[in-house]
Amino acid sequence: MDKTDAKIAMEELTMMLIYLSHFTEQDRFANKDDKYAWKGYNFDVLNKLDEKDYIRQGSHRAKSMYITKEGEVKAKELLEKYNVADW
Repeated sequence: MDKTDAKIAMEELTMMLIYLSHFTEQDRFANKDDKYAWKGYNFDVLNKLDEKDYIRQGSHRAKSMYITKEGEVKAKELLEKYNVADW
């Protein structure tokens, strides 16, 4: 297996962790299927994922982020790539 560049791996692994640690806000939002995660990751990586429209950080004061449908699809592709089971 070829080695993955460390910056790419960090971005991909962060996206997978965001997805795997997501939660829903059923009481606060209309769509119970919307997925959110805490922002406890490298800010440069989060900004790149936001630029790619995989997540939306909203206000920089917010402690959580929204996982877009594109982000959910990408995370599932990465789970396959790294052979990680989904919930």
